[in-house]
Amino acid sequence: MNELEEDWEARRKQAEDEGWLGEIEGIDLTLQFLREKRKQALRSVNSDRPVDLGMPSISRRP
Repeated sequence: MNELEEDWEARRKQAEDEGWLGEIEGIDLTLQFLREKRKQALRSVNSDRPVDLGMPSISRRP
């Protein structure tokens, strides 16, 4: 777990303690998206496939 996720977990605990049900739902969604993005990033870093950077275009000026 990284610092960002720890911060969101602390916010979730506070929301739970205060009984902020709507806030808990929003924080849970944020944590879900954060964790999914981390998984995607790790998959792309650990991929042995080459990355297609595309062909640069050459513009001709008159």
